Amino acid sequence: MLPTHGRYDYAAWRGRTPYAWPNGARLAVYLGVNLEHFAFGEGLGAELAPGGPQPDVLNFAWRDYGNRVGAWRLLELLDELALPATVLLNSAMYGYAPDLVATHRARGDEIAGHGRTNSERQSVLTEAEEQRLIAESTAAIALHEGRPPRGWLSPWIAESRVTPDLLAEAGYTYTLNWCADDAPVWMRTRGGPLLAVPYPQEVNDIPAVVARKDTPEAFARMILDDFEERLRQTASDGLPQVMGIALHPYIIGQPHRMRVLRRALAAIARERGRVWITTAGAVFDHVAGLPAGIVPGCPRAAAGTERAA
Repeated sequence: MLPTHGRYDYAAWRGRTPYAWPNGARLAVYLGVNLEHFAFGEGLGAELAPGGPQPDVLNFAWRDYGNRVGAWRLLELLDELALPATVLLNSAMYGYAPDLVATHRARGDEIAGHGRTNSERQSVLTEAEEQRLIAESTAAIALHEGRPPRGWLSPWIAESRVTPDLLAEAGYTYTLNWCADDAPVWMRTRGGPLLAVPYPQEVNDIPAVVARKDTPEAFARMILDDFEERLRQTASDGLPQVMGIALHPYIIGQPHRMRVLRRALAAIARERGRVWITTAGAVFDHVAGLPAGIVPGCPRAAAGTERAA
């Protein structure tokens, strides 16, 4: 037997129980907008070009463009198309660009936890250190937003063996870390159930642009191809899907990429009568209200599960 995580059991796509999103939609679409702040002269960070000795001004300034310019351009586009967003927030943003976070707050966007900064990776920490990271990020969001976040995406999607346990114990109800399905799945933790809401690792501008060097046109085409194929699939088998679109303002906020993103998101917005354009937190709310047993990994069973291996 291979080692396993023990968080969920295998559940084949074929044979699942169909259910619908609000208004009978079978496809839910949400935008995950990553607002991230990075340390200068140290730590992790995506690279436009291979970095040299620190301070790596080229790559730091490229990432900082997102908070200074790109995120504001993206906000204009979201307002233009009346699209909600789930903001995946480094809590360091409150000290660095508070007006940017406040503008998302004023729109009614969901604020989800995304660690303190993307200059660190929580998977290398001790359990106590990781617990403190989650607590500090959560407390900052609760202070500024008036309520704690319900969802979490780890910086670099890095987990230790106890991350889901720590999230559930800290009051989180869903995680975006596990991209193993096209629909939500209940996970077992030592603190009770935790919902895995799909977060994209393909329709995501970091792997597309930074890793694969896709052109803006290729990324926009990927968004639309993904959307159109999911519409076809959900119409065929009747099973609900969640499509996330992951956006980082320092990448997608560059003018030549914004231009094609506008066309792709406008095409999706025109289909809002057929799909549910929503937030990750609203996906959790809908799933939590379904009868037990419909979504793989019954939450009642998960709540009584022993400590995960």
